[in-house]
Amino acid sequence: MVNQYETVFIATPVLSEVQMKEAVEKYRAYLQEHGAEIVHEESWGLRKLAYPIQKKSTGFYHLFEYKVEGEAIKNIELQYRRDERVLRFLTMKMDKHAVAYAEKKRKRTENKED
Repeated sequence: MVNQYETVFIATPVLSEVQMKEAVEKYRAYLQEHGAEIVHEESWGLRKLAYPIQKKSTGFYHLFEYKVEGEAIKNIELQYRRDERVLRFLTMKMDKHAVAYAEKKRKRTENKED
């Protein structure tokens, strides 16, 4: 069964902008290889962490919202664990209320940009 998921990952701040884009592209391609349909994607940029992780106080945040079979999540999360560029990640299965809220939020931000 296809579910909608949201993954936020934090990449190490020592990456250049080009290296960060390469990491994001790697995960985008990996998601699509495993049959994911990317619904939405956001780069939140460099932000301060709530607490130090691996002696780093900032990190690059990136969000993927996608639809995929549940079995693919294990493989996707394994890739995040193996990548030394990723400090932390969180994958959340979205229920119908979370999906509706995310769509409403996207429409609101699109209207602000116009």
